[in-house]
Amino acid sequence: MTLPFAAIWRISRRDLSARIRGLRLLAICLFLGVATLAAIGSLTAGIADELSKRGQTILGGDVEIGIAQREATPAEMVAMRNAGLVSETVRLRAMAIGPAADSDSLLAELKAIDVAYPHYGALTLRDGATVKAPAKGDIYIGQSLSERLDIDTSGFVRFGEASFKVAGIIAEEPDRLGEGFTLGPVAIINMTSLPDTKLIQPGSMYEAKYRIKLAANEDAAAVAKSLEAQFPSAGWDITDRSNGAPGTRRFIERMGQFLTLVGLAALVIAGIGVGNGVSSYLASKRASIATLKVTGADSGTIFRIYMLQILTVAAGAIIAGLAMGSVMPMVIGGVAGDILPVAPGFNLHPLPLLVSAIYGLLIAIAFALPPLARARTVPAAGLFRAIVEGNARIDRRSAVWVISAILAVIALAVVTAREPLFSLAFIGAAFGLLLLLTGIAWLLRFIALRVPRPKAPLPRLALANLHRPGAQTQALVVALGLGLTLFVTLAAIQTSINNEIRNSVPDRAPSFFALDIPRGGEAQFRQMVTEADPKATINMIPALRGTIVEFGGQRVDQLEELPEGAWILNGDRGLTYSGVMPNGSEIVAGAWWPKEYKGPALVSLEAEAAESLGVGVGDSLTISLLGVEIPAKIASLRTVKWDNFGLNYVMVFSPGSLDAAPHNMVATLTVSKQAERILAKSIPPTFPSSSLIEVGEVTAQITILLTQMAQAIAAAASIAILAGIAVLVGAIAAARQSRIYDSVIMKMLGSTRRQILGAQALEYGILAVVLGLVSLLLGMSAAYYVVVEIFDFSFAPDYSILALTLIGGAGLTFVLGIVGSLPILAARPSEALRSL
Repeated sequence: MTLPFAAIWRISRRDLSARIRGLRLLAICLFLGVATLAAIGSLTAGIADELSKRGQTILGGDVEIGIAQREATPAEMVAMRNAGLVSETVRLRAMAIGPAADSDSLLAELKAIDVAYPHYGALTLRDGATVKAPAKGDIYIGQSLSERLDIDTSGFVRFGEASFKVAGIIAEEPDRLGEGFTLGPVAIINMTSLPDTKLIQPGSMYEAKYRIKLAANEDAAAVAKSLEAQFPSAGWDITDRSNGAPGTRRFIERMGQFLTLVGLAALVIAGIGVGNGVSSYLASKRASIATLKVTGADSGTIFRIYMLQILTVAAGAIIAGLAMGSVMPMVIGGVAGDILPVAPGFNLHPLPLLVSAIYGLLIAIAFALPPLARARTVPAAGLFRAIVEGNARIDRRSAVWVISAILAVIALAVVTAREPLFSLAFIGAAFGLLLLLTGIAWLLRFIALRVPRPKAPLPRLALANLHRPGAQTQALVVALGLGLTLFVTLAAIQTSINNEIRNSVPDRAPSFFALDIPRGGEAQFRQMVTEADPKATINMIPALRGTIVEFGGQRVDQLEELPEGAWILNGDRGLTYSGVMPNGSEIVAGAWWPKEYKGPALVSLEAEAAESLGVGVGDSLTISLLGVEIPAKIASLRTVKWDNFGLNYVMVFSPGSLDAAPHNMVATLTVSKQAERILAKSIPPTFPSSSLIEVGEVTAQITILLTQMAQAIAAAASIAILAGIAVLVGAIAAARQSRIYDSVIMKMLGSTRRQILGAQALEYGILAVVLGLVSLLLGMSAAYYVVVEIFDFSFAPDYSILALTLIGGAGLTFVLGIVGSLPILAARPSEALRSL
């Protein structure tokens, strides 16, 4: 008998409790997964939208042209001014020195601006005043510079050979985000004051930026391409307002993709909970389903009644998850504060919400169909006997729907990904883990069935619980395995990162990086360092910056788009020349040139950069250095150990190729703690154009960045852990009916509650021990990949913390299992038998 839809809906609605009793686990799991995906997608989209909206302010203009180690030529200036209103700034690292003779010094970002700055936004001081460039001889300084050197308004600070009066404390620098990563607080002077500092010398490391304000509705991208075409060899780093902070946008999008995949993994785990919840719910409705079948309802009617209930609850959970996810970016922005590059406002982003909803619906279908299909295809008599006979297999038609839903999830993840191959690999690994745990569950049941039965009743019953009909071993293994694996993975990643920074870096790191040491002052600089510490280690090399304009016969300005991963083509890059191979490098192709080589220009290129460019030994590479093109041939490829805090560059040229270009030296200094204090005070006054970077401050910033990334990963993964706990609870609930039956029979045979509980405790104990060992292996493997392959750190987890994490996680799941079993013990035989 097939009923019309209205009748089916009426039966479905009346049968569904207003408190969705029995389907709460489905609702909780879907809510957690969808809310996580919606929050991550909305946060990423919100930041990207904010970057786009504020593109002009972040960039400082409609078009920005950055030039390393030189200012624009007259011809270049004419072309820029023909395009629009031009503002010029010069930015460099310099030492800020307090007014007293023995004042401390601090590395700062000195920025010289002209009267046209800023084109967009406002330069705001602490007192709320909106200002333009300071008067000649005045300076605006950042809050942290004021605090660390104890200088306030009307005080004095020295940069190079000029002393400046503090005219205000900076509250907001409009183009701060567009300036990129900085190692110190900002200080702003008038462009006319810059020559007084004498910091700009031939070879000094600085960057001139020219921001162009265009007429309304003018195409910024077209203007940028036109200017670049006029000066293809100028070595410009040119950007337009559509992407004011490309590095920040790229990082946010990639981090968002990774977190989305983590959230999707959490949703897949939650899907197992959906399946368990539906199984438990249908088990409680077994009598109703059998009655409907006995009274003439066909399988299709049964399927539609309960599918409507499941979809109704799933829709409510998905909508609630979307609502939570849409407001979470605003909450995260308020909590995170300055951690985020920009604070996302409250805006609805339809695409990530739609994608999250589709994910939720597909997962609900994929995991709810199997138990529903089994209930549909079992005969009425079989339903009454199902408690002892177990569940039927899923029919072919439902299997097709399940597989189609899973394939749709994979396709959606790949299509919406920034890096499809990475997404496919991640999803493959997640499904591989699920299959592996499913295989372990099957093996565990197989072993439990084949091993000799113990004589003691409790162990015998515990083993029987693992393989008997209706046993939830598979769901328990997957839930426990995923949860414990995530616990181990997060603990191993976090402790490895902490140990890398705490133990490895200080052992290898120098005390200072010294920048812009004049070529003529090398001997004096070395003398000052050795006088402060005779045992000092000094590594000094030439330092230049250039832009790749040609590689392997291809002109960069003629490429429609840059090769994937070719970050080396984005703007100017540091480079050097040397007769000997730098420490921390290893040749993997080609050969190093002789120490006294005098021939045509050769270059040694870092191997990963060469791979991204698609070049090798013998290919050409041309750089633009101070507007002059220098062609070279690739002589070798190197791997570089970047984590040794030494001096190494992606491009190292042969002697004689760059010597004639104006440049200074850079050095690493490894000295005693006492010498550090001496040099921090003596070097800045003696070498005012040089900068000292304390490695301790650099490692502190790296530590903060890595900690924030690890916390973001842990926050997303915590949802997966919560979903895993929900899966465990669902597996216990799904097995409750059959366990009540067992409990009643055992009580009638004389077993006590303590014995019944002991058997279940032993069962969960066996699972916890076995899965603890499996999770340790899986979690360590996953953490190793993240730490070594993604972060490029050595794998050094804290095994004591790992052990405590594993014991704690196993203990938590064990306790949940026992607590979930307590209601079973309370079942009275008379009531339970009447309900069977």
